[in-house]
Amino acid sequence: MAAPTTTPVAPAAAPARGFWTSPALRKLRRNPLAVTGFVIVLLFGLMALLAPLIAKPTGNCLRDLGMETQGQIYQPGFALKAIFASPPECYKMERVSFAQEPAPASSVTGTFAPFGTVNGYNIFYGLIWGTRTALKMSFIIVGITLSIGILIGAISGFYGGWVDGLIQGIINVIYALPPLVLTVTILTILRAKNPGGDPTGPIIFAMCITGWATYARVIRGDILKTRQLEYVDAARALGARDMRMILRHVVPNSLTTVFTLAVLALATVPLSVAALSFLGLGFESGYSEWGQLIDFARAWLKPDYWYVLAFPAIFIVLFSLAFNLFGDGLRDALDPKTR
Repeated sequence: MAAPTTTPVAPAAAPARGFWTSPALRKLRRNPLAVTGFVIVLLFGLMALLAPLIAKPTGNCLRDLGMETQGQIYQPGFALKAIFASPPECYKMERVSFAQEPAPASSVTGTFAPFGTVNGYNIFYGLIWGTRTALKMSFIIVGITLSIGILIGAISGFYGGWVDGLIQGIINVIYALPPLVLTVTILTILRAKNPGGDPTGPIIFAMCITGWATYARVIRGDILKTRQLEYVDAARALGARDMRMILRHVVPNSLTTVFTLAVLALATVPLSVAALSFLGLGFESGYSEWGQLIDFARAWLKPDYWYVLAFPAIFIVLFSLAFNLFGDGLRDALDPKTR
């Protein structure tokens, strides 16, 4: 008797390959504006990661890294320490001189300052290290506000009733006040209790208080639709607890819209931080942050000093444009109605 033949079973496709060929990602890859935005975001990310190699440490930063000369930054030990464990002094802009009047790149000697100086600070150094500040603040603030918004919005939409009414009332109060005014008020109170301290924590706290409401309202609307679906009723019939249903079944299927909003919000955080610095409520003078450079340029708005405002403005516009282009493309790709 002949041995039975077996049909070979094709191996399952790798999850990574399935993700790469998914309809949403295919549409995203075919969107040239979204790809352009993503490439610019990657360039900003590389600039932030390699900031110590692009704008080499000086002064106290050099001392805190245990280096004697700037050339040592290219040694693996010092490079890794500067990239992944930069001391706080490294975020202070290199001060070339104490002259208040801006100086073009051609007149700056003894240091690499291709964008010139303002108030004696190296604009190039401030922009490169300021990219780290922008990305750090963006991801921390958006991450916290997104998490809070998802949690509160999920509870509001899933339980409804008086819980939903109370949460929506709080959100309405937040919406009744302009976000910048509320942020400035909270930040002023926090800074008054600790004058001269590190403003990073107060800025993050103030912006998180005013930022979670949008995510909560959006996720609530999606969950109101999702909780009526059959698989949620099936999970409830099988005895699943409320928190398990919220975290395992309801929230994961309601994240498309709010995730897109989070990507778009990454573009607005540096603008808000820059506005706070412009108002004198941001980081200390000389800190590597784009808003600081815009504030310095305010006193030198003359054609002869065009570089003082032009280069920081280009960085801010490109950063915001990149996340907006990528976020718009991501929203279109994740929308099933447009596929």
